[in-house]
Amino acid sequence: MNITFWLLLVLILLVVTFLPRVGLFAVYKIYRAAQEREQMEDALKHLLDREQQGRHASPESLAGTLDIPRGNVMQLIENMETQDLLESRGVELQLTTKGQRWALHVVRAHRLWERYLTDEARMPLAKIHGEASRREHSLTEAQLNDLDAALGHPTRDPHGDPIPTREGTLLKAEGMPLTAWQAEGPMRIVHLEDEPALAFEQILAAGLRLGQTIRILDRNSQRYLLTDGETEYRLAPAVAANVSVAALPESEVAKASAIPLAELTHNQRAEIVILDDAVQGFTRRRFLDLGLTPGTVIYPELKNFFGDPRAYRVRGTLIALRKDQAAQIWVKPVL
Repeated sequence: MNITFWLLLVLILLVVTFLPRVGLFAVYKIYRAAQEREQMEDALKHLLDREQQGRHASPESLAGTLDIPRGNVMQLIENMETQDLLESRGVELQLTTKGQRWALHVVRAHRLWERYLTDEARMPLAKIHGEASRREHSLTEAQLNDLDAALGHPTRDPHGDPIPTREGTLLKAEGMPLTAWQAEGPMRIVHLEDEPALAFEQILAAGLRLGQTIRILDRNSQRYLLTDGETEYRLAPAVAANVSVAALPESEVAKASAIPLAELTHNQRAEIVILDDAVQGFTRRRFLDLGLTPGTVIYPELKNFFGDPRAYRVRGTLIALRKDQAAQIWVKPVL
């Protein structure tokens, strides 16, 4: 009886372990394959990032980025060379055409996920990078195209980084570090670097945001003093270097004579001047579908006892907008 029991138990364990597709061994193989793929894709992203900076990756830089021993890095490089993803030229590593295409797919997935998590899931900016890093390895090309279309084909992620197109085109990042800015007058924040995380958290804690117009009040070796005309912001130089700025675009000049839609009084008519640059993806597409385009007349109607959302009349139709949405639509009051 005992021998039969133990033989049956051993048989069950063998079945559970080696059953095709769902056995423990099969599940472990799937898990290992997924881990190896993620590591390879992280390596591709590192190589692409270096090439975008005009530099080449090396075994040492790859080991530091992936946080793995040099021996493991050399094995990874050998595997990627076998798959025609990279070429080794001495200590320099360079993407092949196939490797670059794959790397752009992963970067596109990461930045579209960040756009979705910000615009639709309303996730705090400090958390979207980590979540997008976990999700970026899971989408096929077709699924990525569907997500892109659903978000309204955004061109930049919430940090200001360009999103690669489905054809594989990646625009050059805008602006220069705040610490390199020498011109007088106002400038626009075009990128907020999210690494290292501690510096990014300090930028967010200070209250700075993408698309914001600022000017430098004072700078020295200890701090940068900035203002947006209402609030002052203080950053250490090392943190300020993670804020990229550029000259004001025409849209900002147009906003100088406009006010946010949310500030209109009841029945006060206004003409839409521009949608804020921060309005991207699905939200921007929804605004356009509602007819919220430059030159359109709009005004608040039907007072809401609670104040939010608020009803607006546009093109003969009544629509509802939350206060934070109306604050992103710039208008010029008309008589």
